[in-house]
Parts: sequence; C-alpha cells; structure tokens
Amino acid sequence: MEGIGVRGVTETTAAGDAGVKAAIRERVMAHAEVLVGLSHRIHARPETAFEEHRAAEWTARVLGSAGFEVTAGAGGLPTAFSASYGSGPVTVAFCAEYDALPGLGHACGHNVIAAASAGAGLALAPFADGLGLTVKVVGTPAEERGGGKALLLEAGVFDGVDAAMMVHPGPFETVRFRSFALGTLDVEYLGRPAHATLAPHEGRNAADAMTLAQVAIGLLRQQLPRDWHVHGVVTAAGEAPNVIPARAAASYEIRATRAEDLAALRARVEACFRGAAVASGCELRLTRPEPDYLDFRDDEELAGLYAANAAALGRPAPVEREPFAMTDMANVSHAVRAIHPMLDIGAGGAVPHDPAFAAAAATPAADRALLEAAVILAWTAADLAGGGDGGRGKPSL
Repeated sequence: MEGIGVRGVTETTAAGDAGVKAAIRERVMAHAEVLVGLSHRIHARPETAFEEHRAAEWTARVLGSAGFEVTAGAGGLPTAFSASYGSGPVTVAFCAEYDALPGLGHACGHNVIAAASAGAGLALAPFADGLGLTVKVVGTPAEERGGGKALLLEAGVFDGVDAAMMVHPGPFETVRFRSFALGTLDVEYLGRPAHATLAPHEGRNAADAMTLAQVAIGLLRQQLPRDWHVHGVVTAAGEAPNVIPARAAASYEIRATRAEDLAALRARVEACFRGAAVASGCELRLTRPEPDYLDFRDDEELAGLYAANAAALGRPAPVEREPFAMTDMANVSHAVRAIHPMLDIGAGGAVPHDPAFAAAAATPAADRALLEAAVILAWTAADLAGGGDGGRGKPSL
C-alpha cells in the first residue's frame, strides 16, 4: 500500500528459516490495502459491546474470502465468529477485538486489533499445513464491557487451542502485559416514596441508602491494600426534591492485581451496601452484569518469541509497566498459553480512552503498526509450531 511499509527481516530472527518469514511478511503486504481498509472502516463506524454486527461481518468476510472456514455467532454470541484454516497439530488463535467505547468511538484502537489479527491469519494460511498449524481467528465482542472472551471461553470456543495471541495499540511498547483483575457490581436500592414535607415518616429514602453505602466504602478504602481499588457512579437517585426517592442505582467496579483477591474485596464492598440497606430500611438488589476479568498471565515462551520477532522487525524497545488496565483476554490466559503485547501507534502522548487516541487509531502510524503487528504475530505462531527452528513440533503444555 502506498506510503505504508513493513520493515524487513534481519539476520537474527527467532526462527531459523528466514525464507518462511520473508514469505509471511510478503503475504501481509499483499493484503495491506484490505487490512488498512478494514481498520478504517471499523474505526469510522464504531459499535459498542454486543452491537458489533458490521465489524464482525466485515472481519469475517475478509477471512472467508481467503478460504477460511467461518462460523458466525460463535459461542452463542451474535457478534462473535470463529474462522479456521489448516489442519496441523498446533492450534493458534488470534483474537480480533472490535468493540468501541460509548461516546468515544475507537479510543482504545480495537479497529487496529481486528485488522492485525485478521492479517496474521491471512499471512499464515498458505503455510499452515506445512508448518503444522491450525490457524484460527476468533472475533471477540464486548471487551470494554461484557467480558466477551470470558463468555466464549465458557462456551468452549477456545477448546483445543494451544496458544492465543493478540496485540493492543497503546502509547508505548510492551511485551509482557500486566493487568488488574476486575469485578463489576450493579446496585439498586428500592425504598418507598412519600411527600418530603407532609409525610416524610412514611417514606424509605433510597438515595439516603446510597449515600450511606458510599460513606461506608469511603471509610473502607482506608483499610484496603494499596492494590485494591473500589470506584463507581450513581446512575439514579430520585426525580423530584419534594418526593422521597423510591429508587437509587449505581454501577461499581472493584480491582485487584490478583484474581484470587477479588472474592475477599467483593465481600467487604457488598457488606457496605447491605449495611446501608439495613440502616435505611430499603430493599437491596446486587447483580453482576458481566463475568469477572482475571489478571493476565503471560506465557514466557510466547513472550520471548514475540519479543525476538518484534526486535527483528525493528519495533521500539519494550518497557515494563505496573498494572494499569484490564482485559478479558486475561481469562483466556488462565486456560490457554497467551500473550497480549502493546504496540506504540504514535499517539503523541494520548492514552487509550482519550478522544485524541481515537483520532490516532486511524493514522498512517497506526496503519503501519497494525501491519507490523500482523507480521510479528504470524512469525511468533510459526516459531511456536517449530516451522523455522528445526521442527520442534507441538509445544509442551
């Protein structure tokens, strides 16, 4: 594609067969116009969690036109798909996210992820059987909210997968991704309405219940470990100042660096909400709107192969970061060998979930990053299968 190129193979690649790697890179470049077009099309028509009908269809169509066997509605999710090519003993899945953020569009750059994962699949397809690979691209909706990958994992979509990979655009380069575990909680208090002046004693104030809970959580924070976090917003708390509010609602999140800590943190936070219900005389309803997001666990071998391939392609040196985000790819990493590197897309200091990052996700720098990501992911899969290092064959699991 004019103006966009992928840097060449150096002499020090992770796999010994530079010819295979060069052919894979050429395959990515042969599809550059299609991949960049896919990224820009998804970027221009953002769709939020479980509403990604166009993005799923467009991504699946690119793969289907290249001979992939595509299953729409994978795992019972209408905006998911699974596309497969080859019949080798090592199955590698590339995860294609494509959901956007409400009100912000693709301020997390999932359009880049979808195109990069599709590109890795397209690049490997002609070599799949020769490398001993079964190549899968899994369309994964609802990463921002909804836990799409966790639902697909529970539905068996990742059964038989030996390794799962994806890349995420960012303001810096990483290989080993560290994430918080995340739990969500929807809170609803139901009280009893009454006139605030004529008969306040007949009411049960749901807004007061929410206030009591927030105070309790604020005090609880003083005793929480530094890596345990609680935050939320009130979404309803009455409609008229002269009527005792009969309903109040809020959405809360809890985070910890280890999935094992979520249960303990959740118990303490829920106790705050229950105590406020008792104090106010209101009914409490607590629901979990999505699966918990676990903490990400990198596979060291995959991370090492990816790092070597990224360096061979001339990507910037990676940095190590403390946990700063969450992903439902972490759930996959607890069941399947996985990596989730980040690529710098030249966002000029903008960070994900910022409108400026949304603009950066469809620039020539982002386009080049997605093509390079496709190459690196494909190379890493080839290395894992033993296609260029003397035929290690199926990795030990």
